[in-house]
Amino acid sequence: MKLLNIDYIPGAEIEVLGMVRGAVVQSKHFGKDLMAGLKTLVGGEITGYTEMLAEARQIATKRMVDEAEAQGADAIVNVRYSSSAIMDGAAEVLAYGTAVRIK
Repeated sequence: MKLLNIDYIPGAEIEVLGMVRGAVVQSKHFGKDLMAGLKTLVGGEITGYTEMLAEARQIATKRMVDEAEAQGADAIVNVRYSSSAIMDGAAEVLAYGTAVRIK
């Protein structure tokens, strides 16, 4: 499955199948959340949250790809990601784009 953040596939004619998306709400373990809180006192990257969001993006992307495959897509164009805080230590990650079939 090709994933592109542009709205076309260079050199290919495509048939638009529709919008696809994948979402996940992810949270960190309490112990890691406590350590992240302490990290804010000294500054620097909070790797626990970086890892949490990377994992959430992977899950959301897989769910988007699964939805596109169910529609018979060869690719997803105009792929975008969005995230929002749901509560302390939890975030929603949304992956979305347009499923297409290459002619």
